[in-house]
Amino acid sequence: MSLENSDQTTRPAADPLVLGRRIRHARTARGMTLRELASAVGSTTSQLSLVENGRREPRLSLLTAIAETLGTTAADLLTPAPPPDRRAALEIALEQAQRGPLFASLGAPAVRPGRRLPLDALESLVALHAELERRARATIATPEEARRINTELRLEMQSHDNYVPEIETLAEEQVRAVGYTGGALTHHMVAQMAERLGFTIIHVDDLPHSTRTVTDLENGRIYLPPASIPGGYGLRSLALQAMAHRLFGHQRPASYGDFLRQRQQIAYFTACCLVPRFAAQTFLEGKKAEKDLAMEDFRDAFGITHHSAAQRFTNLATALMGIPTHFIRANDDGAMYRGYANDGVPLPADATGAIEGQPLCRRWAARSAFARRNRSTEYFQYTDTPAGTYWCSTQTGSGRDSEFSITLGVPFAHAKWFRGRETTRRAASSCPDESCCRRPAEAVAARWQDRSWPSAAMHAHVLSPLPAGTFPGVDDVELYDFLERHAPTAD
Repeated sequence: MSLENSDQTTRPAADPLVLGRRIRHARTARGMTLRELASAVGSTTSQLSLVENGRREPRLSLLTAIAETLGTTAADLLTPAPPPDRRAALEIALEQAQRGPLFASLGAPAVRPGRRLPLDALESLVALHAELERRARATIATPEEARRINTELRLEMQSHDNYVPEIETLAEEQVRAVGYTGGALTHHMVAQMAERLGFTIIHVDDLPHSTRTVTDLENGRIYLPPASIPGGYGLRSLALQAMAHRLFGHQRPASYGDFLRQRQQIAYFTACCLVPRFAAQTFLEGKKAEKDLAMEDFRDAFGITHHSAAQRFTNLATALMGIPTHFIRANDDGAMYRGYANDGVPLPADATGAIEGQPLCRRWAARSAFARRNRSTEYFQYTDTPAGTYWCSTQTGSGRDSEFSITLGVPFAHAKWFRGRETTRRAASSCPDESCCRRPAEAVAARWQDRSWPSAAMHAHVLSPLPAGTFPGVDDVELYDFLERHAPTAD
């Protein structure tokens, strides 16, 4: 509402608490009591007390009268700015904390931050509320919270066909600047990219256990481990992710959602650098023209893992070549670890829409590929589902804890572009109908349900807590000790 509407109740630009404290600060600075100010502006002490405590927003006419009496202007009082002094800032922080849902849930009486409250007591109360808030944020970093946020991010990316042109462009600028023209991005080029950002890459064998890399902003260093991390994090990827944090201007995450969104951004940037759009598009369109698209060729052309190749293909397939697709990473027990789809394939999901940990149909290629003896090449299969027929290419591999499969699939009409389309393997799935593969035959169940007792295995991650405290759970003591050890010393 504009300032010209003097007869209307305004919505001050400043927070009501901040506005009230500014008025109180200006009043006490002039040596006026609340009663004297009320008399001067034609108001009451009770009304002005509510204003100064941020519990009532004054009409513009009253605010103008207060400002004139106190030797300032309404605009100055409304201009967004920090509180007038340290005590005012603490009083505002305490008031805001006591008005929040966390404090309300305690059922404790509120403390009035008046002038009689000693400053050290005010400091202590604000610090306690801040710690309560921090612990409350930490407790929501549960598997359920992570699954909810992952679902939001996956659906958000799906709505954009898993393609972010702004990050694609940023990555292209970075790799072109170091002379990249095609093929695998070399370690030397990655080092040059770091140098352009003012960093030197240093390999050490004593990184803090809670980190993958450490960036020393003061001395311009990126510390990496001496070798790739088992599970697919190559040294190029680790360096690029560290650089991405700086390019995106990331701050320490305030929540687990911030942490996961940052991870998504740096992972996408890294994929764009290792497989730049302009080089990938040339390669893929050539293969498509020959009707010979294959993830193993895409993987080898850019020197990346099969997982990275299939996932990167989903970024480019729809946006650049008009091919809808899906991607699945699954464990050998059939649990889906990661997935993406914009081609209508019915990925299993729980009631919240989360797909992580959901069991895949036993008849899908992502699971049937484990049954073959020769796993050195890709496994091809057509699968009839309630949503239509899909062609899939699956590659299996071994991780630290179990075997896994990587699947790239497309609707039947788009199989014509891929090597392996001539396969005769075909399966039918009616999942999520449990009679498809999750419910045993009645005769078999009747025979064994009272004559057997399995001792179930429990996944190790079931009881594993997510990071508590500051996100993403970095051990500050270990981190700062590391930086002290490696900081350059003056000659």
